Amino acid sequence: MVKKTRSESTNLNQHIINVVAKANPQTVEQLIKLLQSEQTIRRQEILDAVMELQRQGRITLKQPKIQSDFTLTEYILSAKGHWYWAIIALSAATALLVFAIPENAYPIVYSRHILGSIFVLWLPGYSLIKALFPTRKMDNEERIALSVGMSLASVSIVGLLLNYTPWGIGVASITLSLLALTITFSTAAVIREHMRPLDSAKQKLKN
Repeated sequence: MVKKTRSESTNLNQHIINVVAKANPQTVEQLIKLLQSEQTIRRQEILDAVMELQRQGRITLKQPKIQSDFTLTEYILSAKGHWYWAIIALSAATALLVFAIPENAYPIVYSRHILGSIFVLWLPGYSLIKALFPTRKMDNEERIALSVGMSLASVSIVGLLLNYTPWGIGVASITLSLLALTITFSTAAVIREHMRPLDSAKQKLKN
């Protein structure tokens, strides 16, 4: 990693002050666009310099809107929440096919088998991993392995618990239980994902 020298940081700070005095941007986002249009400067360098200058009281700008400035509903409806709706839609479609398509309805029953496999082997574990690690970056192999493993564990626990209920272990009871579990995990995941940027921003301000 290339570190900026003290003189380079001072030059950047002075350049920011000059741009603010000349162009009078109202927000940090406007200032970033002005600076990057003049020369190649990394966004994070600009943000760090602006935060330092604002702490010193040398400039005053509105902070850029972070993800958690949005309400949970706005966040879920944004592009960041697409994965949540994909899981809900896939889970609901699988449950619908399980109850609507009989086992002897060939060849359409194969769609039920395909979605059912994804529903059992992937979705519960994927949702749980998202809930436990909302912002952790994983490679595809790691995510697949953890999702399948957690899904198998979830299905086993659900089956064990259903065995001691009046409904017993059946297609309907397992489908509804996994549907509820997946929706619960996914909702918890998107809530934690929505709150995480705010926690990070607070921690950065403390530092």
